Amino acid sequence: MAERNEGRDRIVVGVDGSEGSKKALSWAVRQAELSRAVVEAVIAWEIPQYHGSLGWLPPSSTENAALEGRAREALEDAVESVVGTSPAVEVRAVVSYGTAASVLLDAARGASLLAVGSRGLGGFKGLLLGSVAQHCVQHAPCPVLVIRDAAE
Repeated sequence: MAERNEGRDRIVVGVDGSEGSKKALSWAVRQAELSRAVVEAVIAWEIPQYHGSLGWLPPSSTENAALEGRAREALEDAVESVVGTSPAVEVRAVVSYGTAASVLLDAARGASLLAVGSRGLGGFKGLLLGSVAQHCVQHAPCPVLVIRDAAE
């Protein structure tokens, strides 16, 4: 992991476009300015479970590319809306295939901190802590900061 860390602290942030994830990214960028760390903004994409009308059908490579492209676009939009086009710190955008929790836990290896919003874009608004944040808090290899949205 030394090549990934390059001697500098690395703050990993889960970004899915939700307000909570944008607040987590904003916090991480401010903390990175203070600690001279690198921010790694991470988004996950996966094949929808309901793919195919008559049972599970593997998507074509063009569908995979489209799903990954949408994730990349969502990440780039979120990063630009939070930090602009010239952030004061290095912000790396990472798009990975897999479930959000597994991608974040993998990215957090060797990181000094993992920051996530308390709830993402899932449908259970009444939960105090979303399933991804809960999983990260319980299993991360580094400290985890959960940022609550002001509306919560």
